[in-house]
Amino acid sequence: MYAVIKTGGKQYRVQAGDLLVVEKLEGEPGAAVAFGEVLMLGEGEAVTVGAPTVDGAVVSGTLLETRKGEKVKIFKKIRRQGYRRTRGHRQFESVVRVTSVVGAGLEAKWDGAIDLTPKVILNARARGLGDAAVPATIPTASEAAPAAPKKAAKAPKAEATAEAAPKKKAAPKKAAATTEEGEA
Repeated sequence: MYAVIKTGGKQYRVQAGDLLVVEKLEGEPGAAVAFGEVLMLGEGEAVTVGAPTVDGAVVSGTLLETRKGEKVKIFKKIRRQGYRRTRGHRQFESVVRVTSVVGAGLEAKWDGAIDLTPKVILNARARGLGDAAVPATIPTASEAAPAAPKKAAKAPKAEATAEAAPKKKAAPKKAAATTEEGEA
């Protein structure tokens, strides 16, 4: 069974279990969302078209996350005038998992488990980074500075110098050697 719903000025064809990306919806991740503006219901050859909506039809879902969409570049130019402006924009969008479609005496439900893992973490896992996208917590002052270990007593240097081998004599410089050859 499928339904055509209207939200955010756009129409979407959905079924139970679909993952849907729509204009920003209010609510926290995990909140229940209901779309009451169902324009059409269908199952196989049987189709119910609303005028403008189907009476009593509701599409329910769960809000998974609200995030920013893909970047859109806005470029303005007036030729031969030296005028160019570039701006960018990222629209907020919500990700919804459709859990049930009810209406016209028909009902379709989705039995799966809802995972609230955001796309940022899923992308990091796909690149082999694990949960590196999650910011680490800042340690407190007591955790950041553990107790300093006690310093060991240093051995006297006199013993070390007595056992050390004598230093080698420095090699003569080449500049002095060439002047002696030049004079001879």
